Amino acid sequence: MTEARAPWGARAVPYLPLGLIAALGATLAYVVRLPCRTGGWNDQVATYTNFCYTDIYPLYFDRALATQNPYFADVPFDKQVEYPVVLGEVMQVISWIARWLEPDAVAQAVRFYDLTVILLGVCLVAGVLLMAAVAGPSRRWDPLWYAISPAVVLAAYINWDLVAGALSMGMLLAWKQRRLVPAGVLLGLAIATKFYPLMFVGALFLLTLRTARWRPFLVTIGSALATWLVVNLPFMIFAWDGWRRFYVFSQERGVDWGSPWLFFQTKGWPVVGEADVSTLGMVSLAVLCLGIAVLTLTAPRRPRLAQICFLALAAFMVTNKVWSPQFVLWLVPFAVLARPNWKPLALWQLAEVWYFVAIWLYLLAQPPLSRDDLGISDDTYFTAVWGRVITIGIMMAFVVRDILRPDKDVVRRTGVDDQTGGVFDDAPDRFTLTSALR
Repeated sequence: MTEARAPWGARAVPYLPLGLIAALGATLAYVVRLPCRTGGWNDQVATYTNFCYTDIYPLYFDRALATQNPYFADVPFDKQVEYPVVLGEVMQVISWIARWLEPDAVAQAVRFYDLTVILLGVCLVAGVLLMAAVAGPSRRWDPLWYAISPAVVLAAYINWDLVAGALSMGMLLAWKQRRLVPAGVLLGLAIATKFYPLMFVGALFLLTLRTARWRPFLVTIGSALATWLVVNLPFMIFAWDGWRRFYVFSQERGVDWGSPWLFFQTKGWPVVGEADVSTLGMVSLAVLCLGIAVLTLTAPRRPRLAQICFLALAAFMVTNKVWSPQFVLWLVPFAVLARPNWKPLALWQLAEVWYFVAIWLYLLAQPPLSRDDLGISDDTYFTAVWGRVITIGIMMAFVVRDILRPDKDVVRRTGVDDQTGGVFDDAPDRFTLTSALR
């Protein structure tokens, strides 16, 4: 006799407080940017001293959204939208609505910002609720870190990253529920929104290698690839230059704010401060990914999916040649799912808040503003850069410890094997490096 399932409304009730708190976080993120929203955008000094910078408003003008459509715009190559196509189309639809609502270009840009913020706020709430469903009843309150942590509130509306965050959490929930095609579709859309979800393919592959659950992996990745092609091919065919702008920009972009490589270049370190950053970054990421692969295939117990996703994403961030303040939004959900321990999370969040403050003060002291009376020096700024690297490194070390000593994993202490694992949950080992070398 099967147990009757509770009505949808009853099952939704436990999630309502989280949704309301996430909505509060989205509202606070809007309030943080009110000094810019009320005119501060037109003064760089005011923007930085009020810590309210966003890409959304200036890109409306700088990427010709006021008059043309992304990817098809008749503009110089360096003025094409430098994002994957899902984000470009989100920008296009919202710009259409803004143009329809407001005849004046400046009013359109403000409306474009407001409408974008509404969408991003909805994505934050959706991401938090999806994360709660992924975490399961025993860890339902862990997503509070995503809903209202100071670093998330401060970074929420700098760029469009929350769209990819909601899609990534949707992918993880679909995988948990063993809905393979929806998981692949959402993964493909997430990669076509921001490129970082590509790191999750490696995590799925490593756990598939250990468990030999190949069919679910191939169905999911096949669905992801098909989805990515469906949304990208029209632009590849009809707007090649606009489509490839993101990939050319990513390849040619030099070392930028937030990256530890900037420290080495600024200080003139031998080798790491002089070599090509793209090569250094790729080699460093490859070394870390190799370490993650060895860890996954030699651990005494199969790691949880969220643990490997977190390690892969963290490795991508610390080796990247760019580390913008909003990248914290990528990592928070996976850091919490990997190791919901408040002490290292709080330490990392403090480091992210300090970096958020430091980057804008540092830019005040850089040309063309050169306001040394308001800004901070190189050395002070780099304390914030290394604060993020060190605190994320600490969390990575704890996750590695939990993988090597599963009795230390707070999630598995409740008797759960892998709450996000889907087909990996309770799956037996089929291949490990230890057994292969015997």
